[in-house]
Amino acid sequence: MKELEYPFDSEYIIKKRKSIKRTLLSDGSSRLKKKIAVFGGSTTNDIVVYLDLFLLHHGIEAEFYQSEYAQYWQDAMFPSDELLSFAPDIVFIHTTNRNISTYPDTSMSRDDVDALLENEYLKFEQMWQKISDTYHCPIIQNNFEMPFYRIMGNKDCSDYRGHSNFLTRLNTKFYDYADRTEGFYINDINFISASYGLKAWSDPSYWNMYKYAMCVDAIPEFSSNLANIIKSVFGKNKKALALDLDNTLWGGVVGDDGVDGIQIGQETGVSQSYYEFQSYIKSLKSLGVILTVCSKNDHENAIAGLNHPEGALKPDDFIIIKANWENKDRNIAETAAELNILPDAIVFVDDNPAERAIVQAQLPGVNAPVMDSVENYITTIDRNGYFEVTNFSEDDLKRNEMYKANAQRAAQQATFTDYKDYLLSLDMTAVIDDFLPVYLQRITQLSNKSNQFNVTTKRYTATEMEAVFESNDYIRLYGKLVDKFGDNGVVSVVIGKKDGTVLNMELWLMSCRVLKRDMELAMLDRLVERCREQGIKTIKGYYYPTAKNNMVKELYGFFGFDKISEDESGNTVWQLEVDSYKNRNQVIKVEDNSSIQ
Repeated sequence: MKELEYPFDSEYIIKKRKSIKRTLLSDGSSRLKKKIAVFGGSTTNDIVVYLDLFLLHHGIEAEFYQSEYAQYWQDAMFPSDELLSFAPDIVFIHTTNRNISTYPDTSMSRDDVDALLENEYLKFEQMWQKISDTYHCPIIQNNFEMPFYRIMGNKDCSDYRGHSNFLTRLNTKFYDYADRTEGFYINDINFISASYGLKAWSDPSYWNMYKYAMCVDAIPEFSSNLANIIKSVFGKNKKALALDLDNTLWGGVVGDDGVDGIQIGQETGVSQSYYEFQSYIKSLKSLGVILTVCSKNDHENAIAGLNHPEGALKPDDFIIIKANWENKDRNIAETAAELNILPDAIVFVDDNPAERAIVQAQLPGVNAPVMDSVENYITTIDRNGYFEVTNFSEDDLKRNEMYKANAQRAAQQATFTDYKDYLLSLDMTAVIDDFLPVYLQRITQLSNKSNQFNVTTKRYTATEMEAVFESNDYIRLYGKLVDKFGDNGVVSVVIGKKDGTVLNMELWLMSCRVLKRDMELAMLDRLVERCREQGIKTIKGYYYPTAKNNMVKELYGFFGFDKISEDESGNTVWQLEVDSYKNRNQVIKVEDNSSIQ
């Protein structure tokens, strides 16, 4: 919804919030349903109102619990029966510098201030641990914005007695905890308040009159930033950029102006802005964002422009380059198909509003932000949080190389007439075994990102996945696939819960980048092997249809399971007798964890 994409009009959102919500709820979208507990150190009603809108925009329908005013500590440490029965999927703690109990004063020694700092921090750490132990869910905690005045002037930031110094040190302790704690995330209001303007943000009249920790007009921006974290935790990030070239990655039209005539580099303010944008895009690539080109251009001109000596991006930075005269919506749809992702995982970046409108009309799930001036390009992509980082694994670092290797595999496939011969030519080796701690982060990430090849689309938080890993009630398998073109990383996850001699499948997913390579058959063979070892006689599989996982509707039937029930919503239950199963994988060599330990 355009009204909720940055740059948005906060006044409009505030004025039209009810009609915006009605429009969102009437669009027929299938959304994740999540429970969010908000523990507030100030008034939180309006935060919840706008957070609700941004989450609906991201495909999450939230139910909220709010603590009473300033009762965040009491709710966390002594939860009511109502809160316990609510059983939140995520807890957000909305504290600000207004909630610091005691600041240093000028009479204190350094040791006194250090003790005060430690006492303030431990209060929070105790609260976080209690929440984690009670609900086993992710926690989002605000850091602290700077005070709107400085008792010591400029020295306030460097003197150990300064309020600014105290808050900075407290923030650092929060960051250290986040760095070592899975499922704990910082909502960076220190940055958001500075970006908004600290004087306006901290207008004391809002606190004095309404106990708002920020001005009302800033609440939509705050809620948008918070929603970015939540949607990332629940696997709603985008995966790829489809980038226009002329007047998007450089100034001018390469076909008209020639390579020497386009604006990129350090010579002028405009050319430097384009260079900075290219550098920003290259940084996104290092986070695992897939880069593609979607440009109306002659291919030769596009390559020449990307090879400009002053540019930060080069042709090798892109997995797919579609520079032709086809409609851009068609090129984006083809790009998605070639990458084995859905179009709504792509962000289309183009300076031309007509092209953006056409793409969004034809491919409604594709985001196409307003790119109104090159000086604003970075901020627009950044504030929309399309690629918000909450988990970051080794596979993210290697994602672009993996997709490039996929292109090499596709090229080799074209030289074979027999598909099995092609698969054998890949020299594939898979490690399929019980989870290892080193892969838990990637396994959790995969459970939240995989939508198409995912029979139940069940999502796991880091804490929930750790609980599965530590329990003897489950058979767990991860699959890591390597071939002659490279390491695909962890690409498949299977989780089944034991019930006597029956194994009920809770999760079966696979990354779409390894589709049609028989990895699912190798996983099934190993699963049956583990079932036999543990006395399991029957495997029950469950398929729950979503808007995105139709490709695995008949997966269990393909595996040889019998369908035993189907309801009016299309939910199906399947069954396989272990004793009757014969191995299916013929093209992948399978190893266990001993090969990598």
